[in-house]
Amino acid sequence: MRFDILTLFPDMFKGPFDESIIRRGQDKGLIQIGLHQIRDYALDRHHTVDDSPYGGGAGMLMKPEPLAASIEGARRFNPEATVLLTTPQGKPLKQGLAQELSLKSGLLIICGRYEGVDERIREQYVDMEISVGDYVLSGGELAAMVIVDTVTRLIPGVLGSDESAITDSFSDSLLEYPQYTRPPVFKGLKVPEVLLSGNHAEIARWRREQALIRTAENRPDLLKQANVTDKELLFLRSTGVFDV
Repeated sequence: MRFDILTLFPDMFKGPFDESIIRRGQDKGLIQIGLHQIRDYALDRHHTVDDSPYGGGAGMLMKPEPLAASIEGARRFNPEATVLLTTPQGKPLKQGLAQELSLKSGLLIICGRYEGVDERIREQYVDMEISVGDYVLSGGELAAMVIVDTVTRLIPGVLGSDESAITDSFSDSLLEYPQYTRPPVFKGLKVPEVLLSGNHAEIARWRREQALIRTAENRPDLLKQANVTDKELLFLRSTGVFDV
C-alpha cells in the first residue's frame, strides 16, 4: 500500500515513520510513504497557503489552490488512492474503519491546519473525512500518523504474525484480556494459575471472560456491538461489574 501525505510540516514525520512497525513495513516493501509539502504548490513568491474566511470569523483557512494542486500532484503516484481529510468533524477512526482502509490500493491524506480547509476542497476532492478523537489538535499531522500506523499493522506480512493484529483490542468489539509474562511472581503478585496449566481450552475461556469483564468495566458501550452469548451475559451479571 502507498500512503501519500500532504502537509505543511513534513519534518514532523521523520521520527515516527523511521521506527518500529512503520519502518518494518517499508523495509519489507509492503508500504510506501510519500510526503508532499503543500507550500511547494503555492502560487505566489511568499508561498502563501492560508487566507481569512469570507464573512469574517476567527483564524485562517487553507487556500484551495495550493491544496488542489498538491492533491493532483500526489495523485500521479497512485491515481486510485482514496483521499482522506483529517478533521474533528470527520468519521471516528475505529478498528473496523482501519480494516476497511487497509484494503484500499492507497491513501492520500490531507493534514488539516488552521481553522480548516476551503469547503470546495471537500466537495471536489475528499472521499472521506476522519477524526481520531473528540478533541482538537494543532494540525492533522499527528492524526495522519495515527491513521498510517493503525492501517499499516493490518496489512498482511507487516507484523510477521497476522494473529497479533486479529487479537488486538476492538477487533471483536471487546478490549483485550490481561497479559502476563515471566517471572511467575512479581512483587508478591502471581500469574493466574490457569495460564500456567497448559490447558488451552481453559486458557481460552479465561481470556474471553477477562475480556468481557474488562470491556464491561471500561467500555460498556462496546458490549452492544460485540457478539456476546446469553451464557456470557449471565456470567457478567454474576460478576456484578455490569448490569445487563
